[in-house]
Amino acid sequence: MNSKALNAVLLALLLPLVGYFIMKHYSDIAIVMPRHYYADSVIVTTKNGKQNTDTIWHRVADFSMTNQLGKPVSWDSLKGKIVVADFFFTHCPTICVPMAKNMKRLQESITNAQKVGDTTNPYIQFLSFSIDPERDSVPRLKYWADRFQINPEKWWLLTGDKKKVYDLALKEMKLGMIDGEGVDTNYAHSDKFVIIDSNRVVRGYYNGLDSVDLAKLSKDIVWLTMEKNPKAKGFLAGQLQLILVILLIALLAVGIFLFLFRSKSK
Repeated sequence: MNSKALNAVLLALLLPLVGYFIMKHYSDIAIVMPRHYYADSVIVTTKNGKQNTDTIWHRVADFSMTNQLGKPVSWDSLKGKIVVADFFFTHCPTICVPMAKNMKRLQESITNAQKVGDTTNPYIQFLSFSIDPERDSVPRLKYWADRFQINPEKWWLLTGDKKKVYDLALKEMKLGMIDGEGVDTNYAHSDKFVIIDSNRVVRGYYNGLDSVDLAKLSKDIVWLTMEKNPKAKGFLAGQLQLILVILLIALLAVGIFLFLFRSKSK
């Protein structure tokens, strides 16, 4: 084998090594997903002398409400979806109008890139719960939806039993803990958007009037859409070493073949 052929084989052996370490480096970098909130319990088990901790995160309780189209809504209507929620009322004289405008901008910015011109995303649902259900009837919610040109497929305005609405806000989504100890439990009004993952676990709170927070919410929606089941592994997960060995064996075989071929030709 001449020097050029030898150098080619050595280079061919070197490239997979470099590629392996590059792939390993980037595969070890963890994407920072939105954090989980509010653990219900922590289970500690020991297996093969190693202690494992499994956190059971609080799941937002089921509910039964009615949207602006008069249709019933519950978590059964939201299976597999990421939810962005807030609490409002249509007679609100302060923050509800700018929050509705920001929610609309956010909803319209979440697009489905698979279809040109499709401005919906099948994995996201926006919910606005009325804290004044006595006055916010279905026709009143429809009026509010028409006022802001709300897409009824992707954003539901909800009314229902007042106690259940307040339980959702204060006990399930824990808005009182986020907004401060002095929150009025008789008036669950907040400027926060809450993001809830497809497992009904709260993953973040964002100021609905703050542009920086809204940009972060938009980014976190994308991360949660991409989030995979941590127990499910990809086809090549943990197989980098095996791939490297196979490549090296294949290249070594090519090198031996070239060497033998040149020896015979001489």
